[in-house]
Amino acid sequence: MITAIDTNILVDILEPDPKYGPISRDVLKRCFIDGAVIACEVVWAEIVTAYGNASEKVINELKRIGIEYSAMSLESAIKAAECWHRYRQQGGSRSRIAADFLIGGHALVQSNRLLTRDNGFYRDYFGSLNVLSS
Repeated sequence: MITAIDTNILVDILEPDPKYGPISRDVLKRCFIDGAVIACEVVWAEIVTAYGNASEKVINELKRIGIEYSAMSLESAIKAAECWHRYRQQGGSRSRIAADFLIGGHALVQSNRLLTRDNGFYRDYFGSLNVLSS
């Protein structure tokens, strides 16, 4: 089982968030029991950006936790674009592909499920994606 992880789960754990941190940590532990946990370049970039000058420290922490870097495939990028296009046709106001669409496309094509707290968005635009929420 391969679980893709969303940025919000990692922030919950790294901060640590008093409300969501313990829940996210517990669900993540179960994901590791089931198999590999991966994050695409968008998630890695968002996390490193959030920690600014401490980027080396956060990268080492992600590696220590066991998060694997998984580059987005062409098929994943195309799936993200298709979902974004559907979003725009339904009246969505974002005029460019947002990070969440790229994360969703990557998870849909390159993993078995996505661990996130933003389950409504992913269920709405990535219907066949198995979403696991904390």
